[in-house]
Amino acid sequence: MSEAATIVPAWRVAGDWFDVCKCNIPCPCAFAQPPTYGDCEGVLVWHIREGHYGEVRLDGLNVLMLGTFVGNVWAEHSDAYAAVFLDERADGGQQGALQMIFGGQAGGWPAQLVAMLGPEMRGMDIAPIEVEFADDLATWRAAVPGRVEARAEALTGPTTPDGARVQSTGLPGCETGPGQLATWGRATTDQADAFGFTWNRAGRSSKTITFDWSGPD
Repeated sequence: MSEAATIVPAWRVAGDWFDVCKCNIPCPCAFAQPPTYGDCEGVLVWHIREGHYGEVRLDGLNVLMLGTFVGNVWAEHSDAYAAVFLDERADGGQQGALQMIFGGQAGGWPAQLVAMLGPEMRGMDIAPIEVEFADDLATWRAAVPGRVEARAEALTGPTTPDGARVQSTGLPGCETGPGQLATWGRATTDQADAFGFTWNRAGRSSKTITFDWSGPD
């Protein structure tokens, strides 16, 4: 048994993730290509439908991150910065579990993602995080009131069947790891003013992707 396994309990989190970002639709990062404008910045949101860290339940909790980088996030890149908000509804044990998982210390896919991105952290805060996903994935949104607002609507066009969603599997640059389903959208709101991250735009790329992670292996 590895040293990590003797320290970190068995854990699993499953739910829904989405982003809104600076790139044109579809965001090239999802295809392991450089971002549209050479750099990318945006909002990343995780809603845990069900999860645990040892005996600590994590069902229903949210995590939101602001991030930016230059270059191909899956290859050569630089100037990676991030800041994280943890759900204020989480108690002390849950906050600690979320920090371990999403900070990469608990292993699993988040550890690989953090090692690859290697961001400089600008800060972390405990805050109210509002997250909503329409049952039919027509829309999704998240907010940290007064600091971050992200809204998106499912991508459609003149030949999209009623109620159908533009979806992808097997993405070569899937932010939530292998084997997940992505639904593409268009950001209607993408605003941030926190930890030195400041932007306000709409009409760029968004996608929501399922996630199902476990560790510590």
